[in-house]
Amino acid sequence: MSDVYSSSIGVGINSSGQGISIDDNRRMFNFGERIAELNPAASPFFAYLSKVAKKPTDDPVFKFLEKRHQWQRRNFKVTSAVSAKTWSSSDASLNIVDGDQLFLSVDYDVYGRKVAGSTKKPEFLTVGQTIALQGLFKANGSGSGDAVIVYYRIDSLADADATKKDVKTASFIKALYIPTETDSDNDPELSGAVTIDANDTLQFAADAEGQVIGSAHAEGGTAPDGWRDEFYSREGYCQIFKTAVPLFSGTSLATRYRGDANEYMRVYQEKLMEHKMDIENALLFGYGSVDETSTSQSRKTWGILPYAEIYGKTKTFSYASSGYDEFVDAMSDLFDPESGAGGQKMVMASRGIMNWLNKLGSTSFLGNTMAYANNPYKVGIEKGNQLFNGVPVTTVDTLYGTLNFVMQPLFRGPWANHAVVVDLNNVAYRPLAGNGESRDTQIITNVQNNDVDGRKDMILTEAGLEVQLPETHAVMKFA
Repeated sequence: MSDVYSSSIGVGINSSGQGISIDDNRRMFNFGERIAELNPAASPFFAYLSKVAKKPTDDPVFKFLEKRHQWQRRNFKVTSAVSAKTWSSSDASLNIVDGDQLFLSVDYDVYGRKVAGSTKKPEFLTVGQTIALQGLFKANGSGSGDAVIVYYRIDSLADADATKKDVKTASFIKALYIPTETDSDNDPELSGAVTIDANDTLQFAADAEGQVIGSAHAEGGTAPDGWRDEFYSREGYCQIFKTAVPLFSGTSLATRYRGDANEYMRVYQEKLMEHKMDIENALLFGYGSVDETSTSQSRKTWGILPYAEIYGKTKTFSYASSGYDEFVDAMSDLFDPESGAGGQKMVMASRGIMNWLNKLGSTSFLGNTMAYANNPYKVGIEKGNQLFNGVPVTTVDTLYGTLNFVMQPLFRGPWANHAVVVDLNNVAYRPLAGNGESRDTQIITNVQNNDVDGRKDMILTEAGLEVQLPETHAVMKFA
């Protein structure tokens, strides 16, 4: 429903849609299930969270744990180059031996978080695993060489330090050419197994990439070492929102006005919308913090946009036709399965971005630049869908996942060219509720002093936003 109206002064709507009196003295009425339905198109984020992602908390500073599954990201890099060595034709001489200093590292920590500019040791490497590494093969040790993938079984490991593992010994399995259009010497394409003869060399460059491709253990062997993921702890904050329905004297309550006869009810509806929009703004733009004094504590919830910009991903695009190519290229990162991203994302976008998006089509530059009939990376754009409660949605189906674009009217001014990509699996609205008490949106009636000839009500909410796995969210900036 787009609006909630009352049939008379001081009448609200209960969960069954029936009128209930809120004109009692000093009463509290739970409005949490209804306020989100007030014009949902004006506050799509709060409306969505209230309906499908509400998760009450019993602590105004709520802590939560993030789980990143590292079993799907067991990839690594060679920390420092392994100098070219001359091998004989015997497979045994191709083994890694102690002293070769094959050091491996990763760019994420034990919690699975990316660590920009530094490296960590790959905790997941264990004896018995098989690994594949990028290498460079040179016949007779000469020429620029050919790219190959080299397979090894790890026989022994050691922690070199906190930033890398040392593959002490490893058994050579096979080397395969990496198929390319031509090799480095512009000869015909090379493929299949590499035949290694005496005086041929094999080396691994710094930052050469590799990954675990399974394990291989002998029959009747013992159990290998194990490893485990670690949870990462974060915290969020419940913010107290208050909106007062200003004092109406007894005289004004009994007066019939021009325009809207019931001035009190008109103002009441405006204040409900004002309260709701305060929450929407905080959930979008808030900067999470706790301010403490000797007598009180004031908390501010995080908003999805600054949180995603600080801890998540930022993508920049152009409104020009080339921006569409940038847009498609960014999708592979936004839907990266290694980060735990889901296949559906909600995108709240400014009017300018929605205008750009709705100009895309087979008769515009989209059709001309993307060559619909032959391009495997084309996207499907479907307008006029509804995500929830009648909010119009433009659905963009890409090779990697689906984006549900919703116009966010609050993205104006400094955010006029912004959109925020929200992974719906990793956000939650957290109203405070515990000990049988709920601080979800409620109306507290008659908060004026007892000797006042009039009435004043207050709308109150104590809630915050939980954002998990920030790397699954992103901010899109257009220029």
